[in-house]
Amino acid sequence: MKALFYGGAFNPLTRAHTDLADYARQELGAEAVIFMPTKSAYIRHDENKDYVIDDEIRLDLLRQAAESRPWMIVSEMELLEEEQPRTYHTLCRLRDQGYELQLLIGSDWLKGLEHGWRYIKEITEEFGIAVMTRNQDDTLRMIVEDPYLSSISEYLRVIHTPETYREISSTKVRELLKDPENNSEQIRKYMPEGLDLSALGIEE
Repeated sequence: MKALFYGGAFNPLTRAHTDLADYARQELGAEAVIFMPTKSAYIRHDENKDYVIDDEIRLDLLRQAAESRPWMIVSEMELLEEEQPRTYHTLCRLRDQGYELQLLIGSDWLKGLEHGWRYIKEITEEFGIAVMTRNQDDTLRMIVEDPYLSSISEYLRVIHTPETYREISSTKVRELLKDPENNSEQIRKYMPEGLDLSALGIEE
């Protein structure tokens, strides 16, 4: 099966995650997108996030979203590991299961590829990377003007995503969740429809 691998915190899942992943899937002719949440310990200690939603809650929100999206595969493979595995190793395990994979990232991750990712040479050459434009990034210009990114440009596929979703982020949802007077209606606006958000303290 041809699939995109979409790893990340999903802290929490937003409409941008699901809708843009599906958009990229269709653009690239993939059958599925594999959503792989990272461990909360990694998010807290390595990514230095001060508000981390529990593993089971993040996983459950992903699974809820997948119920109405047949193209969406949710895997807990990394959550079950004792320590957070490297993306390359997870890609290899999934490839061994029969998936034909490409890594899916947002353009906000581009600048960190050279020094922030281990096995980046293997990832680019063996799998390739699909890059979704985020915020107001001029992704093609970013690649051309960066010596490292331009050197791997043949392995990068830029997806020009709809601007409607570019300002939706997990960061905005977390800020609303931290506010005791949080706006439940606004939170729901940022997240996929039909989810039970009671575990986040959001009632119907």
